[in-house]
Amino acid sequence: MVGAQADQALRPARLPSTACRRRGFFVARRARLSPKETQIMTTEQMTGAQALVRALENVGVDTVFGIPGGAILPAYDPLFDSRKLRHILVRHEQGAGHAAQGYAMVTGRVGVCMATSGPGATNLVTAISDAYMDSVPIVAITGQVATSLIGTDGFQEADIAGITMPITKHNFLVTKAEDIGRTIAEAFHIAGTGRPGPVLVDIAKDALQATVDFTWPVQLQLPGYRPVTRPHSKQVREAARLIVEAERPVLYVGGGVLKAGASAELKVLAELTGAPVVTTLMAKGALPDSHPLHMGMPGMHGAVGAVGALQRADLIVALGARFDDRVTGKLDGFAPHAKIVHADIDPAEISKNRHADVPIVGDAREVIADLVVALQNEHEAGRKGEYEDWWRQLNAWRDTYPLGYDTPSDGSVSPQYVIERIGKLAGPDAYYVAGVGQHQMWAAQFIKYERPGAFLNSGGAGTMGYAVPAAMGAKVGAPDTQVWAIDGDGCFQMTNQELATCAIEGIPVKIAVINNGNLGMVRQWQTLFYNERYSNTNLHAAKRIPDFVKLAEAYGCVGLRCDKAEDVDAVIAKAMEINDAPVVIDFVVHQDAMVWPMVAAGTGNDDIKIARDMAPDWENGD
Repeated sequence: MVGAQADQALRPARLPSTACRRRGFFVARRARLSPKETQIMTTEQMTGAQALVRALENVGVDTVFGIPGGAILPAYDPLFDSRKLRHILVRHEQGAGHAAQGYAMVTGRVGVCMATSGPGATNLVTAISDAYMDSVPIVAITGQVATSLIGTDGFQEADIAGITMPITKHNFLVTKAEDIGRTIAEAFHIAGTGRPGPVLVDIAKDALQATVDFTWPVQLQLPGYRPVTRPHSKQVREAARLIVEAERPVLYVGGGVLKAGASAELKVLAELTGAPVVTTLMAKGALPDSHPLHMGMPGMHGAVGAVGALQRADLIVALGARFDDRVTGKLDGFAPHAKIVHADIDPAEISKNRHADVPIVGDAREVIADLVVALQNEHEAGRKGEYEDWWRQLNAWRDTYPLGYDTPSDGSVSPQYVIERIGKLAGPDAYYVAGVGQHQMWAAQFIKYERPGAFLNSGGAGTMGYAVPAAMGAKVGAPDTQVWAIDGDGCFQMTNQELATCAIEGIPVKIAVINNGNLGMVRQWQTLFYNERYSNTNLHAAKRIPDFVKLAEAYGCVGLRCDKAEDVDAVIAKAMEINDAPVVIDFVVHQDAMVWPMVAAGTGNDDIKIARDMAPDWENGD
């Protein structure tokens, strides 16, 4: 690995292939420098701020989302002169962080956000935490007060390195100008290799102002950082043996498969084994939804067939997944009869929540490729799994309990219908970015994802306000692709100030506000578990506050409204015709629509409900 040894230099970052960027793969590729190339170095005297800008250019950055302020201001002066860096002035630092996430997820490159010290830096914390939970590679650059003021409670001082230590893959406090270039190179290497994640670089103001001899390429000083990518062959062979011996295997696929760019390999593995595949919320599209082996999304709001497959499995092969509580339900009741093969690039995840009978540390793409070879060897030796009875049961569940929804009896618009129609009309080539709550689950359920990386959402942190800025970043990263943000009226009001950024910067995202007038998921829980006592979930009572159409227009966007089912297609089509401005559609929908199926928090997956007081008959699904 580049950077694993002190004698290794960093070549300026190379972009992944066009295909990888289009699919949203997190592919980080660095080439070793030859001894001759290592000698070709340039040295130039400049300020620390200029060194920061130059280092960003050299590692391949083309876009920075941020807001200037006192401590980071020295960096904004040379940034003004850069011909390689586009700075997008956001309206809130949280928006900068989520935009960097969206950009990273569709380009496969490390996203970049920038803020000043104190409140500017702390406003990034939510986005940094979100990126950490979902393994998204971003580098957050913050200004810090001058070195002499650190620790004195100086104006706009905050220990952002200390604050973010639990929610970053690594972070740096830079107090010397000569360390800036190397630190930036190391930050990008750490963020984009191994298990991707956020890295913070906090730079003191006097370091930005000081003069330094800037040298590039730089030598990375990361002797303890050696991510394991190649799996152990013995463990892979043992996993293959368990697969061919199993009667009820399941491939449990998590977001790590997408981040490794392993969707093609996954398809080969699935078809070679003939085993059912479930894809988590963070892995939508890793296997096309239309593939006959795909059982759907497991978990709290997963498909009955997917949940049943895991619960009745005798072998679970977890690939880039972490046995999240939203998938397992009550952990001691999860898949009680299954042996576990757990493959993950992060050794800390293996056996963290569920003991792994066969632990495999490695990059998902490498693991799956080796597993395919090991299974081919098993098949050639006459050992192959027979799953006809298993598939008879799986198909019975799939046919008996498909995803669906009711049409409101009062003639109001069904939110599921709106989202389903957006998916149909925008098609599989679009990117879909969801906020958090009911609309997020409906977007996962009723849009069909046929390619990897098409669905962006806040999975681990569940951050309300994610959708609008993340969609903005995605559109910057994929300007020729249609980007739809599917947001709730509660989420939308947390970060909709970034509409101004979209309008001014020419970022024509399309935003569907699923407006039920409430904090919908909280209301659903109040309906089911709190005797319909709707405490503080109604957002605007009888009046339309705010008027989202007027709000959109005030921000320089096109505002549309739809409150009739028969108008849904026409309004979506009108939005799709507008490509020179952001579009906001206020879809006024029924307030009591619920997300089903549902596994209530604190219960086991066997207790899944398909509707209120209705449960599947596991033993007689056919």
